[in-house]
Amino acid sequence: MKTIGLIGGMSWESTLEYYRIINESVNKRLKGHHSAKLLLFSLDFEEIVRLMNENKWVAIAEIIISAAKRLEKAGADFFLICTNTIHKVAEEVEGNVSIPLIHIVDETAKRIKEKGLKTVGLLGTKFTMEEKFYKERLRKHGITAIIPEKSERDYVDKVIFEELTFGIIKRSSRENLIRIIDNLISKGAEGIVLGCTELPLIIGQEDVDVPVFDTTKIHAESAV
Repeated sequence: MKTIGLIGGMSWESTLEYYRIINESVNKRLKGHHSAKLLLFSLDFEEIVRLMNENKWVAIAEIIISAAKRLEKAGADFFLICTNTIHKVAEEVEGNVSIPLIHIVDETAKRIKEKGLKTVGLLGTKFTMEEKFYKERLRKHGITAIIPEKSERDYVDKVIFEELTFGIIKRSSRENLIRIIDNLISKGAEGIVLGCTELPLIIGQEDVDVPVFDTTKIHAESAV
């Protein structure tokens, strides 16, 4: 069995889901008492959030590269960055280690293409929705991503950083997120990408009439 490396803690609420999904998936395949061999390097999310808000992505890249190198040295065969937004620096990180990175956008794109979809609605942090790195990576797979209106993007970002990263789940927030998703569907979204690893904590397939792509689950299962 290969050893999975995880760079987590961004936030630890979603990193918990990675750990659970990976171990459940391994046990489902191998039965018995089998669980995953993995190494977790968990970061202090406050430091990352501060640097994001200060637009200091070079500093963020250095932190992630350091974490990846530690996982490599400790014996990980490959690694995951357990957050969508920080994939903004994924290419820089890949270039500084010799073990492979399982890229969350590439794995999500595979699932979207399996469904035969060309246009998806993208929810996530403002960084993920508004900057190019995520949408352009999807575009390379032939997938167009549409995003909510400015006020809706602000709301989604607020729910992520002020509620979900603290494990707070509100019915009112779920209802508002569903309305935002419905607006994306009305604009042509054939599916919805939950492009923040915390969003699956509050939104699931049962809430939406089109295919929902849970990036946390997709990423974790891809590792397995």
